[in-house]
Amino acid sequence: MSSYINSLLFGVYPYVALVVLILGTIIRYDREPYSWRSGSSQLLRRKQLVWGSVLFHVGVIIIFFGHLVGLLTPIQIFDALGISHGAKQILAIVAGGVAGLMAIVGATMLVHRRLFDARVRATSSTSDTMIIILLWLQLVLGLATIPISLQHLDGHEMVKFMSWAQGIFTFNTDAASCVADASIIFKLHLFLGLTILLVFPFTRLVHMLSVPLRYFWRPGYQVVRTKRSARSAAMRNPAK
Repeated sequence: MSSYINSLLFGVYPYVALVVLILGTIIRYDREPYSWRSGSSQLLRRKQLVWGSVLFHVGVIIIFFGHLVGLLTPIQIFDALGISHGAKQILAIVAGGVAGLMAIVGATMLVHRRLFDARVRATSSTSDTMIIILLWLQLVLGLATIPISLQHLDGHEMVKFMSWAQGIFTFNTDAASCVADASIIFKLHLFLGLTILLVFPFTRLVHMLSVPLRYFWRPGYQVVRTKRSARSAAMRNPAK
């Protein structure tokens, strides 16, 4: 029975989450483009928002790309570069730990602001509250894996999750077996991560896909006009 549940959660559920993520995001962008936003409440309790948001976003970005590179880079590449599994494990613990602490402090500030400030709570939707709590729990679980990882500094545990993640993306039907004997904390961390991907298209997280990269190559100047000059220009050129 436990083998069946493991296969269901870590062999089938990842594909369900990924399919919903991709199709749900495309459908939302097509049908509800005006809902594609972060829903800022920056005018309310701004100082706490700024500090919490900066710490949270910087920490999460580091964690995201760390997981992306760490899990999906073929093991053979690390071996070819002479990076041992143990060294990779230590790097993941140190970098992930620092970024995780930044993110959890920021997330805690954001959760406190959203739940205990009456004005912010009144302007928040259920999905807004749900997703920040899910992200907070995910960060807690991520930090909780560090003591377990410290007991396996040979990097063997890390290889399990690399094999699982790469197995999912290469459609290896036996990928779930890679994490069958992993700690329950790791399994909860994986499950909640997949669940966040599942609900992604239905929350404000979609704004992550709208990063304004075009600003990196826009002209280095802006034309700024006062209301009076803009009005005068409109009167001179009514056709425009």
